[in-house]
Amino acid sequence: MLLGAALLVGPASTPAGGQTALTAPKPQAPRFKPLPAPSLNFYGSPGLIDMPSAEMLPDGQFATTYSWFGGQSRYNLTFQATPWLSASFRYNGIKTNGAQIAGFDTYYDRGFDVRARLWREGRYRPAVTIGLQDFAGTGIYASEYIVATKRFATPPLGGRGQGGQLKVTAGLGWGRLGSHGSIGSISGNRPAFVPGDTGGELSYDQWFRGDVAPFAGIEWQANDRWGFKAEYSSDAYALETGAPNVFERKSSFNFGAEYRLSPRTRLGAYYLYGSEFGITAQIQLNPKDPPQPMAVPAPVPVAPRSAWATEERHWSRDWAQSRKARTTLRDALAEALKQEGLILEAITLPAGGSSAELRYRNTRYRSQTQAVGRAARAMARLLPPSVETLKIVPMRGGLALSQVVLRRSDLEALEFDADATEALWAVTAVQEAPALAQDALVSEELYPAFATSFSPYTAPSYFDPALPFRLDIGVDLKASYAPAPGWRIAGAIRQRFWGNVADGRPSNSVLPRVRTDQREYAQFGTTLENLYVARQWRMGQDLYARSTAGLFESMFGGVSGELLWKPVSSRLALGIEANYVVQRDYDQRFSFRDYKTFTGHASAYYQLDNGYHVQIDAGRYLAGDYGATFSLDREFANGWRVGGFFTLTDVSSEDFGEGSFDKGFRISIPLDWLLGKPGRNRFNTVVRPTQRDGGQRVEVPGRLYEQVREGHRNRLNSQRARIWE
Repeated sequence: MLLGAALLVGPASTPAGGQTALTAPKPQAPRFKPLPAPSLNFYGSPGLIDMPSAEMLPDGQFATTYSWFGGQSRYNLTFQATPWLSASFRYNGIKTNGAQIAGFDTYYDRGFDVRARLWREGRYRPAVTIGLQDFAGTGIYASEYIVATKRFATPPLGGRGQGGQLKVTAGLGWGRLGSHGSIGSISGNRPAFVPGDTGGELSYDQWFRGDVAPFAGIEWQANDRWGFKAEYSSDAYALETGAPNVFERKSSFNFGAEYRLSPRTRLGAYYLYGSEFGITAQIQLNPKDPPQPMAVPAPVPVAPRSAWATEERHWSRDWAQSRKARTTLRDALAEALKQEGLILEAITLPAGGSSAELRYRNTRYRSQTQAVGRAARAMARLLPPSVETLKIVPMRGGLALSQVVLRRSDLEALEFDADATEALWAVTAVQEAPALAQDALVSEELYPAFATSFSPYTAPSYFDPALPFRLDIGVDLKASYAPAPGWRIAGAIRQRFWGNVADGRPSNSVLPRVRTDQREYAQFGTTLENLYVARQWRMGQDLYARSTAGLFESMFGGVSGELLWKPVSSRLALGIEANYVVQRDYDQRFSFRDYKTFTGHASAYYQLDNGYHVQIDAGRYLAGDYGATFSLDREFANGWRVGGFFTLTDVSSEDFGEGSFDKGFRISIPLDWLLGKPGRNRFNTVVRPTQRDGGQRVEVPGRLYEQVREGHRNRLNSQRARIWE
């Protein structure tokens, strides 16, 4: 502790004024908080009110917003994928006053936006951003823009308190943003929005075409709480102010005020187009900024052998010849690991007495690197002094994921080193795990294993034109039985307590209805969600295998097989999966419908730098269509994962229906980030603009890649700082 304090305060020199560094007062916290992240416009992107700005959110920021004015509601989700690129998904409703849009009194629509910063703001140069709005929807809000923003510091309000910022924005817009006050046209006329279009296709031939108009505005961020905005809008709202008569556009000027209710929440009120009042609510989260710090019990310090193994007899290796002594060590380690949330599966103590291999199962920590560090400390604390080489093998579902090899003397010497993480990782090897040794001492309490859980569930249904959000809620009773390593028999009974998914719109698909009969499956209150038997094992070097049979999910059952090639130190993995499936009956018991099909995919996975993951799956889908799915995800060190995907198959856009092709985004949030307590559970959700039947895969429990990669070198390396936690 004294050493740590000395490192924190630095050398005890005497500065001018007579106070030593050890007795000097603690530095004071800044008097004023920094200004908040950029505010968002009515489309969920950094901007003014209805117009965009050139600002970008902090890297990794995730924002959800709701805005309303003149009978129009917009729900937006925005993710800052890189420091220079952001993407948004929007769901909006336009409530008409008499005249319908595409036959609806309230017209609901979905769209995607993307923005890219061309260059950063400099001392004299504004930031410049280019954007595509509603580029993959029906095109009701389709527009493109180039916008510049410059910030200027402003004095504190009333001469006291924190100063603020004045942001000046100006830009040029096309499409919706070029429909009022046009100053010219590029490449001829641009087709107008057609109500009832299925949308979903990229209209790249229309981008930056047609009339172009300027827009501008200012934002004064008075302090860390209040902001005020004014803008000149270039959107004529021709559709809304025409026959549907949504509102009357009397002016091109909009005004608003926003209040930062908390570090993550902002509220706004506005006067728009000379006739309407509007409101917004914004919530911004960042994976790098958890709601509360992680409360993890401190690890037990490493006890250097030089402090307690002081006699020659302590270093004797005779213990390695005694089965009783080795069994005693196994039991002691099992108890120590249990206190850390780890389960000992096996330990190998060779006759030489200089090394030990520990195989464990991680039930507490999201980071396998953190679990490796805890296991290493337990081994250093309990094993005889003659054991120098520590081999640690993380296990998952009976699979040995890798072997982490480190020297005990390095662990002892580097614990308090100023560069402990990098120094220890530099002398640590991560390699392929060998087969379990014949003389390994296996835990006698693990198999057979029976487990149960009882938990609530939610089953949402999105974007029904009659009701955009539907939900079923209830409870799941899950049970599993593991008779031996790698084997698993599992099932889940679901009881729905309340919901309205069963009231959704019936399917109009011309393809086999492999997903769009969701409402039919939601008619029953007590269902068998799944029931299956699975086995996974190592087939050879870098090669993993899985076989599964039974009821995989609520809609399909059958047989499934998978092979995965994934070297421990490689960023690349290749896999192949084959399934023969039968569609389950609507009551989700043990009966089936007539539809049967073969489906399978070849997959390539690649881990890029900075947490980005690329995945391509090519093959045959549930409806009999052939094609490929392209996915890009970003994973943060604290476990957040955000990504998107799209699937292109040989199904035409007309046969596919609304949306033209399958696409969506997914979010995975570790619960320990929310709760501040270590755990491995996650909240996962996938949102599709439209659920159709083309490009759909069966959900097979326990696919291999995510299991295997968590114990491989790249994943362990990305979390290497946690080896000391």
